[in-house]
Amino acid sequence: MDQLPPDLFGPYDEHTQPQVPIEHYGNTVTRNPRRAPFRRPVTRSEVTGPLDLTAKLRPGDINLAVVDGKPAQGQLIWVSGRILDEDGRGVSGAIVEMWQANAGGRYFNPLDQRDAPLDPNFIGNGRCQADAQGNYGFFTIKPGAYPVPNSNRWWRPPHIHFSILGPASLSRLVTQMYFPGEPLNVPDLLILSIADREAQQRLISRPVPTQQVEGEWLAFRHDMVVRGRHATPPL
Repeated sequence: MDQLPPDLFGPYDEHTQPQVPIEHYGNTVTRNPRRAPFRRPVTRSEVTGPLDLTAKLRPGDINLAVVDGKPAQGQLIWVSGRILDEDGRGVSGAIVEMWQANAGGRYFNPLDQRDAPLDPNFIGNGRCQADAQGNYGFFTIKPGAYPVPNSNRWWRPPHIHFSILGPASLSRLVTQMYFPGEPLNVPDLLILSIADREAQQRLISRPVPTQQVEGEWLAFRHDMVVRGRHATPPL
């Protein structure tokens, strides 16, 4: 191959992106580069790889609400949607990873040392592969809100973290999903770091009417776009 693949993707609209660092959220300093990005040619590795991540998948990875047959504490929910590209097409075979706090707002992670209770039947992370139309889904429990340390008494609203990897490295998206109608959404500093109001709304899931839910749980739909003008903002 004598020529490099074309540069297929245009630049992001900065108004749809979080403006970091975020005041009262020290992690945005350590998790974001301090220098301006520099442009480099797109090679075959970025356009086509990685090719197959299915070896990481296990049958029970879509059900976070049960550990060894024991149910987690909290409101059972079903979160589903589609992974879409910049043209609104489903991203076939995308790998979707998610992680979250438990119903008390605590993560199953040694770095989270708050006095909120841990749930022995809730690990809080899962992984699945989207189908040919980009559909994905997880059973889990609704996460609780929690205070951010050293943040001037700022609380994070209930949210779920997502990491999506489509057919190429350039389609990687790390973002968060919020729940509709949560009072703590309004003052959330991560949402407010995005200037574009429409882009903010792309982070909030949509409730599924209870009459359309076949089981005894609540359901939320959340589509995520990995590239393009209507891309889901990274967080």
